[in-house]
Amino acid sequence: MSGSGQKEQNKGNLKWWQLSLLGVASTIGTGYFLGSGLGISMAGPSILIAFALAALGTYTVFEALARMTAKRPEKGSFRSYAKQAYGRWAGFSSGWVYWSSELLIMGSQLTALSLFSRFWFPGVPMWLFATGYALLGLIVILIGNKGFDSVENVLSVIKIAAILLFLGMAGAALFGWIPGGGNLSFPRTIKQFFPSGVMGLWSGLIFAFYAFGGIEVMGMMAFRLKDPKEAPKAGKIMLLLLATVYILSIGLVVTLVSWKAVVPKKSPFITALDGVNMPFIPHLFNSVLIIAGFSTMVASLYAVTTMLVTLAEDRDAPTLFAKKALKKRPMFAIGLTAAGLTGSIILSLAMPGRIYEYITTAAGLLLLYNWLFILLTSGKLLKLTMFGKVKRIAGMALILLAVSGTLTHATSRPGFWGSLGFVGVIGSVTLLMQFKVWKKRRSGAKRRKAVLVRRPRLD
Repeated sequence: MSGSGQKEQNKGNLKWWQLSLLGVASTIGTGYFLGSGLGISMAGPSILIAFALAALGTYTVFEALARMTAKRPEKGSFRSYAKQAYGRWAGFSSGWVYWSSELLIMGSQLTALSLFSRFWFPGVPMWLFATGYALLGLIVILIGNKGFDSVENVLSVIKIAAILLFLGMAGAALFGWIPGGGNLSFPRTIKQFFPSGVMGLWSGLIFAFYAFGGIEVMGMMAFRLKDPKEAPKAGKIMLLLLATVYILSIGLVVTLVSWKAVVPKKSPFITALDGVNMPFIPHLFNSVLIIAGFSTMVASLYAVTTMLVTLAEDRDAPTLFAKKALKKRPMFAIGLTAAGLTGSIILSLAMPGRIYEYITTAAGLLLLYNWLFILLTSGKLLKLTMFGKVKRIAGMALILLAVSGTLTHATSRPGFWGSLGFVGVIGSVTLLMQFKVWKKRRSGAKRRKAVLVRRPRLD
């Protein structure tokens, strides 16, 4: 099938509000329900400022991506735009950095899902839970787009309902309407609000950004909108909803319990409800955390597989991964994704200690490197007003602030060096392709063209 024909086939079956729901499903997950605990443990109540800054930074990225999508919808989304703006090396490296980030994010999500499950079954090994969730996620992807959309829409509604439940329960506890509530710990002084100083806020910023990870999946799915020009509206509604919910719910967490009580391997929301004398509430909420984590893991599987297929179609990955089989599914791409998941499971078995913190930091950083490239690309492809240029620079500054903040804390520092390792490998491969493969192909194409020009016509 030709590229244009495929474009027509995949386009035109989503309304803007459906994209907003899919965006919520792709975003609200373990980065929010568990990763926010890392941010709270580093920054204390000042993590609320980090979430407000992360929301602003995320908006600048999505607006740039949505405008490029509205102007020219592309299946490869930001990778295709990077290629148009800077050349093949940019599309190649952007695609593989994103693929690596999503693979790490899936590892982080599998680890989080296993931690949630051990709330009920502490004696079961983490790798066993991770294997089960990985298999279920692959089954959803094998069902195809219709199955993915249906599952994600249902799960997004469940997640929103769960957050509303937490807000309701936390609000009732706050006012002492239910047993065990009424003990407030919200900071009353600047020192209490910034218990770790500005450095704590700086180091916690990466985990606030990580909670918004998923907006780039919306960019890839915006290709399927009935009217791509509605992508900015879908993103604005989604981000406004997310920012409000995140700040309100985390504000209630640090009000109900001391920030010191929050530990990285337990959801801060369950910690906040521990004091409520209603034993079924933590169990109910834990089940929702598993649903939320599974939903974002499936979204990551979708993104990884889609990105690999588009890379293969552009010959930036082995063309084998673009081939379809078994009811037109990209089975070879799904197979490589499954191999990556297997690697994540082995890693969780080999390094059960602080693996969640390390993988989460590295995954968040690789994601932010791509967001930074999206903003760089938008400056090349879009005509920006003065205010647009200011927003773009502000977004880049916030991203760089979050990246550099990981060097200020011992927990996130290993993730920073790990992310640089991934970038180094991808950069080396890109240079090799640039000078050893693509250069030869260009030279060969020029020689063939010259032969055709010199060949005498037979008319």
